[in-house]
Amino acid sequence: MPTLLTEPETLRIEAGGRRIFAELAGPAGAPCFVLVNGLTQYAPLWAVHRNGLVGRGYRVATFDLFGQGQSDKPALFIGQDDQVQALDAIIDRVADAPVFVAGISFGGVIALRHAIAHGGRLAGLVALSTFATLSPQLRLIGAALLRGLVVGGIDYMQDLLLPMNLSDAWLGPRLGDLRAVKHAGFVTNDLFALQNLMQSFIGEPSLAPDLPRIGCPTMILNGEFDFLTPRHLHDELRRGIPDSELVLVPRAYHAFTLELPELVVDLFAGFADAVLGGLWQGRRGGQRIWVAPEAAGGALAAFPEGFDPLRAIPVPLGGTR
Repeated sequence: MPTLLTEPETLRIEAGGRRIFAELAGPAGAPCFVLVNGLTQYAPLWAVHRNGLVGRGYRVATFDLFGQGQSDKPALFIGQDDQVQALDAIIDRVADAPVFVAGISFGGVIALRHAIAHGGRLAGLVALSTFATLSPQLRLIGAALLRGLVVGGIDYMQDLLLPMNLSDAWLGPRLGDLRAVKHAGFVTNDLFALQNLMQSFIGEPSLAPDLPRIGCPTMILNGEFDFLTPRHLHDELRRGIPDSELVLVPRAYHAFTLELPELVVDLFAGFADAVLGGLWQGRRGGQRIWVAPEAAGGALAAFPEGFDPLRAIPVPLGGTR
């Protein structure tokens, strides 16, 4: 990945009287990606993606949602509307050029809500490992994780989330170092703030009826082996958002941004390049389904006809992947 020529600039931003920690890197006036964290994420975890996108000529804004990292952590009553307001405040700072918003998991919900309310502000939207509807299975998982957080704290919730989010291939070499991996999240996040964040989406009504209001080009990314937000939740997004496409990421799990950063950068930049270059209409979008390459530098492949896109990524027996 290319390295940054300069350190990111720290932005002073407020929304609703609360302080937001945000950083901005890349050339002034360039099209900008605003990256929205997942539930237990914090802005520095996007560093490698930021570097890669800046190296491709894009500007990148990263920030902590309320309750995360270095942003304010209200003790009570923080809701999704507050997070949408925070995202909109970030967009205000970079709106002198086309803006693309990419959100993962819980951050994907916030990105979807923003696009429903303010989609005219966006050149494009990327929704990763996320959902419009809290399905019964996901609702029960969320309630169990929240109870684990209340009873066992952040450390115990991390024990539950790590095997749900990441592959054996990523976890195996790090089993002896997981305490250090978990420590960064433990010292960055706050117990009661995380409870607030989780409570803010458990019980929320489905966004599905409002998805047709998203008018900007939208790329939906779903890992092949995503346990937390399986494919039918992403297909609901595809069918609901008129100018969308669903890209299936082979061998990927829920937190594939951590495992496959170079591929993620390639997919982000390829999407934005297509939109800005006038290649989206007719070639992408149209609620099509694609299969991503397994590594950066490859091309998208159309999901083959005659196969059920909710069941598998077709691979010939004995073939290479």
